[in-house]
Amino acid sequence: MNNEHYVLRVCHLYGNLLNTYGDNGNILLLKFFAEKMGITFASKIVSIHEDFQAADYDLIFFGGGQDFEQLIVSEDIQEKKEELSKYIEQDGVMLAICGGYQLLGHYYMGANGEKIPGIAALDHYTLSQDHHRFIGDIEIKNEEFDETYYGFENHNGRTFLGNDEKPLGKVLEGNGNNGEDHTEGCHYKNVFGSYFHGPLLARNPIIAIRLIKTALEKRYGKEMVATLPANEELLKLV
Repeated sequence: MNNEHYVLRVCHLYGNLLNTYGDNGNILLLKFFAEKMGITFASKIVSIHEDFQAADYDLIFFGGGQDFEQLIVSEDIQEKKEELSKYIEQDGVMLAICGGYQLLGHYYMGANGEKIPGIAALDHYTLSQDHHRFIGDIEIKNEEFDETYYGFENHNGRTFLGNDEKPLGKVLEGNGNNGEDHTEGCHYKNVFGSYFHGPLLARNPIIAIRLIKTALEKRYGKEMVATLPANEELLKLV
């Protein structure tokens, strides 16, 4: 199938700074599936001191990083707050991992106990733990899609969701968002956040397919997406 006149415009937000535990692999899997659908994959890194415009992209990937890099991003992202919030509220498709997930919320607590502001585009906040991290394999169930997701978590943060956010899934094994309420990640409109490293999409390719098809439907419509290979056919390729 050749749909190369259709383009998936991807923003890799702070991709040169935030790549903990190989999270950039999520971009590679998105590219893989887009190409198998015959779609032109156009990815661009938007980093510090660079302009972000909501209308320029169909899908955003926002990874996580170490404390120093995340602090730099937390300051710069305030300049992009208005456009990122507009993108989200206009049903823009986004996948945010760990630090990226935290920065979409109100704030997170830094390694030295400082309160580091996010952009409050989503209604969650993140506290820290003293001398402890959530580390290990994790399994969750997404009841909305009736799917089970597998991953690896490694985070100090304890995230608590707001009233308008659904979790990405209910924890079956592991700690998840905070080790207390049995939730992992978040789902708001077309935004998905998670603590899954490794990368998330390599172990859960159905999420990658859903992100791409949702983004293409928003831009080109349902009739175009109906011409793409079925999810089951695409999953056989990995």
